[in-house]
Amino acid sequence: MVPSRSITTVAIRLLLADDHRMLREGLRRSMADEGFSVVGEASTGREAIDAARILEPDVVLMDVSMPDLDGVAAVRALHAQAPHVRVVMLSMHSDADIVAAALEAGACGYLVKDCSIDEIAEAVRLAVDGDTAISRQFAASMLAEGRRLDQEPDPPVERVISVREAEVLQLVADGCTTSEVAGNLFISQKTVKNHLAAVFQKLDAHDRTQAVVRAVRMGIIRLD
Repeated sequence: MVPSRSITTVAIRLLLADDHRMLREGLRRSMADEGFSVVGEASTGREAIDAARILEPDVVLMDVSMPDLDGVAAVRALHAQAPHVRVVMLSMHSDADIVAAALEAGACGYLVKDCSIDEIAEAVRLAVDGDTAISRQFAASMLAEGRRLDQEPDPPVERVISVREAEVLQLVADGCTTSEVAGNLFISQKTVKNHLAAVFQKLDAHDRTQAVVRAVRMGIIRLD
């Protein structure tokens, strides 16, 4: 692990968690080229949790399949112990159950390893901004998981979140950023963030991804 808080006060701090050293080395170089500060590396899930507590990165790029403790379990533990640390999953797996489990555990993004460096960099920046858009690549997976888990009747939308809050969350689920949501609804970005904060509280969600998953399960919004 290589702490480097003194490198810059503005660079986003990254922790790389993957059991393949070659991949970590490649990511380290690529992320540095993108202007990020890679503050450490971990090869197991438990190492990732310990390193995140010590190094306090802004974002952890976390593999799913790792020895010791798998990525999903590591995200769940990290989310409980250091909820301010954002986690973006980077994996070979695109199985619906794994994607849904990672998002429910607290991950704010999920990318497959054949994505581009630009996509990874964008996902990290969105995670830091709290403006993580949900990739349509996994929309069907999340919808299927929601249908599988929720079989009982759900309360009316009016009892859970307001119509306007549902409109905001639907646009988030469609992949819109805060500014795009504001433009579509002719409201300010601050108002969008206020609506989302209310949604998080009402749905007991930690972030946008978790809120969308829970809203889909409750039938409040849809993923086409």
